[in-house]
Amino acid sequence: MIQYHTLSAEEICPALFQHFIRHQVVTKCWRRENGTWLIKEAPFIDDWDEKDYQLLVSCLRNTIQTGGFVYAAFYQNMLKGFVSVEPGIFGGGHRYMDLSSIHVSEEMRGAGIGKTLFEAAKKWAKEMGAGKLYISAHSAVESQAFYRKMGCVEAKLYHQKHVEAEPFDCQLECIL
Repeated sequence: MIQYHTLSAEEICPALFQHFIRHQVVTKCWRRENGTWLIKEAPFIDDWDEKDYQLLVSCLRNTIQTGGFVYAAFYQNMLKGFVSVEPGIFGGGHRYMDLSSIHVSEEMRGAGIGKTLFEAAKKWAKEMGAGKLYISAHSAVESQAFYRKMGCVEAKLYHQKHVEAEPFDCQLECIL
């Protein structure tokens, strides 16, 4: 049975991720060309190394320490998914809160963990006064299918910091 709980900064350490598999084989991605979204061949393998996990630990701790939200899924006491939402509302009348990460371990994808994590992020952001989640989302066809299933659409207002950091990401929003 999958168990969920909000993480504390003290729980977030490299050992937490020892059974988490980020691996994703990507073959096709969404790309915007001349104002039109197209599916293009863009094969690569997305995986994290030790340095990526160290950065992740630092970022997730910072999210919590600054008043954000980190929620996790565990199977047999092993981390199998997590979501994070940054504190602070931006985007004027859009009232966005930034969903900064959502990941499910490779062997657990398709089991409903992502949906549960996403719903928890929406609930928390709404309780904090947000009107929408903002997601700078991986452009892989499979990732985008998940976000569309969760009710996400193209963001009405792009967050320039995200566009510059990840120019191939799809900028999405989800009404809360």
